This record gives sequence, C-alpha cells and structure tokens, in this order.
Amino acid sequence: MKERRSGLNPSGSSVYPLHPPDSRVLVRVPSDISFLDRLIVAGSSIFIVGSLVWVPLTARWVYRRWKQAKDKRKRAMYASLLVILAVLVIGGPHRSPRVGKWLQVRKWSLFQAWVKFIAMEVILDQPKGITMDVQQDKAIFAFAPHGIFPFAFAFGVLPDIATQSFGYVRPVVATATRLFPVVRDFISWANPVDASKDSVERALALGDRIAVIPGGIAEIFEGYPKPNTHPDEEYAIVRSGFLRLAIKHGIPVIPVYCFGATKMLKRLELPGLEQLSLFLRVSICLFFGVGGLPIPFRQRLSYVMGQPILPPVRTTGSDISDAHVKEMQDRFCAEVQRLFDRHKEAYGWSYKTLKLLEQ
Repeated sequence: MKERRSGLNPSGSSVYPLHPPDSRVLVRVPSDISFLDRLIVAGSSIFIVGSLVWVPLTARWVYRRWKQAKDKRKRAMYASLLVILAVLVIGGPHRSPRVGKWLQVRKWSLFQAWVKFIAMEVILDQPKGITMDVQQDKAIFAFAPHGIFPFAFAFGVLPDIATQSFGYVRPVVATATRLFPVVRDFISWANPVDASKDSVERALALGDRIAVIPGGIAEIFEGYPKPNTHPDEEYAIVRSGFLRLAIKHGIPVIPVYCFGATKMLKRLELPGLEQLSLFLRVSICLFFGVGGLPIPFRQRLSYVMGQPILPPVRTTGSDISDAHVKEMQDRFCAEVQRLFDRHKEAYGWSYKTLKLLEQ
C-alpha cells in the first residue's frame, strides 16, 4: 500500500485512523479550516515569530526619522514612539500573568485558528501499570521534540483546549526568550518558569505542575539537514537535569511525544551556528516556512502522552546518585521510544525511525 505523507485528511482524524486499541483520544480537532483562519495563522506568524526582525527594523526607522526631523512636534512624536517601543520591548506591567488572565488570552480566537490549522490531536497511552489523573496530579510534562520553533510546546500549554488534556501547567522557558519582543509577551501571560535551576526548584517546591522540553536548544539542530542524518530519521535529546529534580522532589515525569513538531519549518544548515548557539545559550537559526516567510507549513500535530515515570524511591535526605538518575533516564527513553513506535503508523510515519540521544 502506498504511504500517505500529508499528515492531514478532511475528517481531522489520523491518516491511519486507528491508534492502538488501548489508547484513548482526549482531544481531536477537525482539520477543516476557513480562509479567515489561514489569514489569522499567516498574519500572527509574521507578527509574532517575525518580531525579532520587524521590531528592531521599526525602531531603527523611527530613530532615523527622529534624527532627521527638523520640526519640534515631529521630533517629540518620534521620541514618544521610541519610548513606547522601549517600554513594550524591555518591560512593562502588560507582561504580568494577571493581565493575561484578565485578557483571557487562552480563549482567544487566535488559538482557535491555530489548533484547527494543526488539527490538534492528543492521545493518552497508558495501557497498563501506573495511571494517574494527568489533569490534576502533580507532575512534570516532558515534551519532545523541540522543533525549529517550539510551536508544539506552545500549543500544548497556551490554548484553553490544551488544559482539557494536560490540565494547567507552567511552561519552563529559556532565559533567551526575553530577546523575542512579542513572543515574550505571550509567554509572560502563561505564567512561565525561567529555565534556571533555582527558578524550577522554587516552582516545584510550591507544588506547581510544569512542562519542559528536555532537548532544549541543541535539539533544534539535530536531524536533517545536519550532516550524516537522513530525512526519515527523527531525533530527540534527553538531558538528565530535569530528571534529577524530579527525583529530588519525588515528582513523576510524563513523556509527551509530538508527531509533526519538526516539520512545520525548515532550516538552513550553516557551519558554526549550532556551536555559537550553544555557547551563547540562544538559538541562532536561519529558518523559513511558506514563501520563505516565518509562516509554518501546515502540519498536523499529534501529541501522544505516555506512562508516568516515577522517581526511584530513596530515603529522606539521602543523596541523589548518578545511578538513580541514569535509571530514570533509561525508563524515560524507553517510554518515548515505545510511544513513537506504537503510534507512528497511525500518524502515517511507518517509514520513520526515532533516535534518542542521552546527555
């Protein structure tokens, strides 16, 4: 039988509609999308993802106009615009999570257009053994893979429909996200946790449920077109830091593999960018989407949530050994691999393989 690789069909279900019988569909958004929805996705992509380009260009244009203006009123107007831009980019009370709650950001039609664009699907695969209330119980959700731009992670924690599957979680985000002017606003409204160890420790100590991307920046650069990789290979990096924290606080980790996350944008493979990004701890990646713009290709995102990985039992106050961390890391990797292998045919990726890199 000839494989279909589009990732979408008119019904909004999987290309191969039957997931393993002991898994359960939590969310499935039909793939029907209007022209207006497409415009919203395209416009918001340029506005939000492209903000790293258009914001500094706008600031430069306003600055030049201010410098060239002879009339005092025009100079004052451009000076005011520069101040407003600086306040919006650098800081301001508008970034408070309370503002996001007041604006009801999670319910915006913007996200409704996006979840239809990605035909969002969430599958719970906990066939045996440990089960838990994934919407309420304390947990760390570990999403893989990162993708060139973390669309999959964003739609797993931001829209209201995501809470139907994962409950309310606080996203753990890199400090470097502060460099993205508009992206930073949306993240701030989601009550994020900075990726520093101390910040994550405080959130867990307060009992917050958090979501992480274990692969981080390094995962952006894994996979094709990187040398010695193949288009039919998917990659995920599993670092051990978040697992060590899970052991320390006695919190289970729930693996979430998102099919399609790596296919929404394409990147150019240029020598030195990966090393520079890792050194600066900020992604310096040349990517493109539809028409060479930061508009993602339409790709269905199918989230598969697996068995909770419980931390090893240890006596109170005892040290966390490397053996404990390695044991949990091995179990986490085995579960991610199981999820991929069990559900790849339902997604239309029976020809693909997943390679896990432990760090």
